[in-house]
Amino acid sequence: MPTRAQALVPVIAAAVVVGAVGLYTAPGDAKLKSVEFPRGLIKVDGTAFQVQVADTDARRVRGLMFQDALPYDEGMLFVFGSPGNHGIWMSNMQFAIDVVWFSADGRAVAVSEGVQPCTTVVELVSCVTHEPGIDALYVLEATAGFVEMHGIEVGSVLEIISA
Repeated sequence: MPTRAQALVPVIAAAVVVGAVGLYTAPGDAKLKSVEFPRGLIKVDGTAFQVQVADTDARRVRGLMFQDALPYDEGMLFVFGSPGNHGIWMSNMQFAIDVVWFSADGRAVAVSEGVQPCTTVVELVSCVTHEPGIDALYVLEATAGFVEMHGIEVGSVLEIISA
C-alpha cells in the first residue's frame, strides 16, 4: 500500500505540468494584466445585445477567461482581421457557453451550444479547441442557454451597431 507521500507525487507532478503548459502557452499580455474590453451593441435577428469586444490578439486570447457567467442580454464578440476557421479554447473558463460563428456578411454559419469549460487537471492538460470547420469573421460567445432563449440558428443575422 503506497504511503501518502507516494500517492501525492503524481498529483504534484500533474500540477507542475499544467502550470508550466499554462505559462508557456499564454501570451504575456494575457497572463500579466487584466485586459480591458471596449463595449459595443449588436443585434442578432433584430434583438439587441450588449457585448464586450475582443478585437486584438490580447483581447481574443483572454476572452471570457476568469469572468463570471454573463446575463442573457450580453455576450462577447470576437472580431477577426480576416475570415478563417476561428476556434475557441475553454481553458480558465468559469461557465459553459454558447458559441455562434458569423461570416463576413453577418450570417450565422455554425452554432455550438453548452460548450463546457476545462476544469479538471486532465481536462486542462488536454483542453481542445472547438472549431466550426467553416470560415467566419465574427464569433459571439454567451452564457449557455443564450442560443435557445433567443432562437439563434444557422442563418441568423448579425448586425453590428457599435463595436
